[in-house]
Amino acid sequence: MKLGGQILLHTDDPREPVHLAPGALLIDGDRISRVDLGDTHLANADLGGVDTFICPGLTDTHLHLPQFDSIGVSGLELLDWLDRVIFPAEARWADAAYAADMTTRVARQLAGVGTTCIAAYATVHHDAAQAAIRVLGEAGFSGHVGQVLMDQQAPEQLLRPCDQLLREAAALRANGRIAPSINPRFAVTCTPALLAGAGQLAAATGRFVQTHLAETARECEAVRALHDQATYTDVYHKAGLLTPRSLMAHSIRLSGPERALMARTGAIAAHCPTANRFLLAGSMDRAGTLGVGVRVSLGSDVAGGPDRSMVRVCRAMIETAQSLDAAPPTAAQAWDMITRQGATLLGFNDLGVLRTGARADVLVVTPDVPWLASPDPLSTLLYAWDDRWLRATLIGGKTAYSST
Repeated sequence: MKLGGQILLHTDDPREPVHLAPGALLIDGDRISRVDLGDTHLANADLGGVDTFICPGLTDTHLHLPQFDSIGVSGLELLDWLDRVIFPAEARWADAAYAADMTTRVARQLAGVGTTCIAAYATVHHDAAQAAIRVLGEAGFSGHVGQVLMDQQAPEQLLRPCDQLLREAAALRANGRIAPSINPRFAVTCTPALLAGAGQLAAATGRFVQTHLAETARECEAVRALHDQATYTDVYHKAGLLTPRSLMAHSIRLSGPERALMARTGAIAAHCPTANRFLLAGSMDRAGTLGVGVRVSLGSDVAGGPDRSMVRVCRAMIETAQSLDAAPPTAAQAWDMITRQGATLLGFNDLGVLRTGARADVLVVTPDVPWLASPDPLSTLLYAWDDRWLRATLIGGKTAYSST
């Protein structure tokens, strides 16, 4: 297959900005077999043309699969929202067939907004988590999906004994490019024994850890009360849950020492600006977090975040920085964050880039605005973005979404 257009390219130096160049990609099987640059290579493309934007598949480093049907219930603080909206939705995943069907729908939605790589949560239900891994793996997605671990401070039907949860989490198996992860929901819903067991399991298996950290003031107060007044990061550090393979969603309300601990351990802060705004949780200081050496990724946090599209999440990241009077990322940096940077942080060095040998997760986009005439075409694409521009999403060289 030959795709032609304005190709989003990354340099070998990740500090250099992404840029555009006309040309064509040749895809053979699930890989990009060649990248030919220059206007002359646009001819005879199977998809695309001179005004087409050719982009790597996008990465979402924090989302909840069972929450996609719960987008948009507003006006509630985090803990109340969990009780009234989210826990009832997650209880429906007790039926593994229902979970598989919903994950199939979610996969279509993700492909329809260009997301091909994810870090996600299932529910406490083991069979449902395995079904979600199977569906996403068979669809060709890359990423990490974990069974939620909770043994306190949640509805009885969603709680499980600590030993059972750890045994079930250990028994999850990968499918395709979807690996199981270790997902203690957050320190409010996990006893010290469960957190410690999760840390031991992560160390033994090398799996990614996904959890939540310091999203709201009320949540932080609950953690201090439940865990002997320890700081939120110390609770996780003591349990062995702060490592270079740990995704800490939100990470808003961290002190200087807590940020320093995140930096020393290599843990990743998954910034979720649309969710923080929707649930009135606060604003993450991305620049300050990066400034002390913490690695930062970007996530939609569906359904706390109402936007599935990582392009809109990217835009919210810039707007949040501006609201804090911080130097915002440029459009080029934003595109890099939801392509190469996000994929690399999740451990996929063959994703998020368009180069020979990379996996053929590719978006074919046909904007209906004169974006190439803009002084900053990547900025115009970011701010004028319309999901209806997405003509095709290829995952591993196969069409996962087509607008035709």
